[in-house]
Amino acid sequence: MADDEELIRTGFRLILTSRGIDVVGEAADGVQAVTEAERLRPDVLLMDIRMPHLDGLQAAKRVLGLLPHCRVLMLTTFDLDHYVYAALAAGASGFLLKDVTAAHLAAAVRLVNTGDALLAPSITRRLIERYATTHGAGRTEPAHVPAAAAAAARTSAIHRDLAPLTPRELEVLALMGRGLSNTELAAAFTLSESTVKTHVARIFAKLALRDRAQAVVLAYETGLITPDGLTAD
Repeated sequence: MADDEELIRTGFRLILTSRGIDVVGEAADGVQAVTEAERLRPDVLLMDIRMPHLDGLQAAKRVLGLLPHCRVLMLTTFDLDHYVYAALAAGASGFLLKDVTAAHLAAAVRLVNTGDALLAPSITRRLIERYATTHGAGRTEPAHVPAAAAAAARTSAIHRDLAPLTPRELEVLALMGRGLSNTELAAAFTLSESTVKTHVARIFAKLALRDRAQAVVLAYETGLITPDGLTAD
């Protein structure tokens, strides 16, 4: 658990240990968080975003580079879209505000420890589409490039980045990018949930993704999903 406020760390430790979750170590800044994570090799790391010496986003990147199987759950008092996106892009598996309830905190730790991502569909659509719109607005094609050629170039880039996926896996990834759960995916494709889980697992394996949060980010960054919610052809 990494947070520069001792009172926060103490409170969270009491909450988690009282619910049967072992807290193996603490850190008061980002540098110490990386050092302690490498030494203790935790299953889950609760990481504050704003910390001295090294912020939580950079610390998360370093930890995940050293410990690919560690799950990072970001904590902050700032409910701002760009922090959420940056945390997910850094490889975090979830995002919590510090005013989270005790029960929700423990449930979140257990959830990300199973390999799932703590990411509500409504938040997924809002923050990723806002990011894509903001960052996509400044990307315009040169005047001399015909619209059709520009569209073809974007399509080529999508296919290159996601080339390992089958057509059905691309469809699954596109709907995952819109925030659909496995149950909703099963209904959309008229498939069993076990079949959907197999598709999702193959997508993760082929694209070297850690979890659903990374899949959502990738769907937007490759252009498979556009800011207006349409799937690129």
